Amino acid sequence: MFVLVFASLVLSACGGAAAKPEGEVAIVAWPGYIERGANDPAYDWVTSFEQETGCKVTVKDAATSDEMVSLMSTGEYDLVTASGDASLRMVYGEIVQEIDITKIPSYNTIDERLQNAPWHTVDGKHYGVSYQWGPNVLMYNTEAFGGNAPTSWSVVFEEQALPDGESNKDRVQAYSGPIYIADAALYLKAHNPELGITDPYELNEAQFNAALDLLRTQRGFTPKYWGDYLIQVEDFKSEGFVASSSWPLQVNLLQADGAPIASVVPEEGATGWADTTMMAANAPHPSCAYLWLEHSINPKVQGDVASWFGSAPSVPAACDGASELLGTEGCKANGYDTFDQIYFWKTPIAACGNGNTDCVTYDRWTEEFTAIVGQ
Repeated sequence: MFVLVFASLVLSACGGAAAKPEGEVAIVAWPGYIERGANDPAYDWVTSFEQETGCKVTVKDAATSDEMVSLMSTGEYDLVTASGDASLRMVYGEIVQEIDITKIPSYNTIDERLQNAPWHTVDGKHYGVSYQWGPNVLMYNTEAFGGNAPTSWSVVFEEQALPDGESNKDRVQAYSGPIYIADAALYLKAHNPELGITDPYELNEAQFNAALDLLRTQRGFTPKYWGDYLIQVEDFKSEGFVASSSWPLQVNLLQADGAPIASVVPEEGATGWADTTMMAANAPHPSCAYLWLEHSINPKVQGDVASWFGSAPSVPAACDGASELLGTEGCKANGYDTFDQIYFWKTPIAACGNGNTDCVTYDRWTEEFTAIVGQ
């Protein structure tokens, strides 16, 4: 009934009969973001939406932001759960459209820190609805680290002996996307202050080259880059890997299988993602898409997603018991209090944020990172 009431409100805002739901909505999403109970019957925020709106949900999982941009460019999909390293690319590339927040009755329940976030708000116009956020954590094997959490990202950026007496060579991984250059820049921000890095996504030529040098050094002892979360889970189960940047989702899955795995946000802080549900410029099913945007910020849905993915909800009410799966302590456990420690992904552009326009743009990030991974 809740969704039906809002459906009538949204449809009225969209123009009454002309906005009758089209019967389906196609979503590009990060794995684990749109669940219908197939993996665990307790985690299902799709079935009730379909029953109450008549909009059938189809989902295409994407492993990277670049894949999301490519898929949304086809015009076959309505919505995408985009991270900050893709959202502005799609705004400026006119791949997504401005969102009319008056058609989303619950928009004002979103965390105030996210309602006008710069990765989805341009010139005062909204291009999406905040979904979930979280840090790129340092995942580690507790046995290899003697039961003590590593305090620095150095365990993946510098060749060294780990607490178990063995080298980290061939036992650590790195993320496969060009945006990972920011992780190197964040490490240098703390350990090489003479570089003057203030924002790991706004790098001049010297800062950028320093980050690349660090990644080239890392490549010498890092045999594998991960992009598929399930492959990383298997790698940590059976391939001897003991440390890597990761998402809370992999940590949760490994812990559920009894693996000796934990995670931490090290002293340097962490990069992270604040994901936004955005609508294609020529969405085939806009009425159903608006209904999903409203549904996506329901406190119970937000809490259920956060519980499954290990993320933080964009709606604070989700932290107060709206979801039995998340409970009242789940937000704290998922890093809700780390917001100020996270450098959220955003698309690198020439404007440096300090009046200068000599920052290295994302096309260079892609070119140089691809060369490093291919070594």
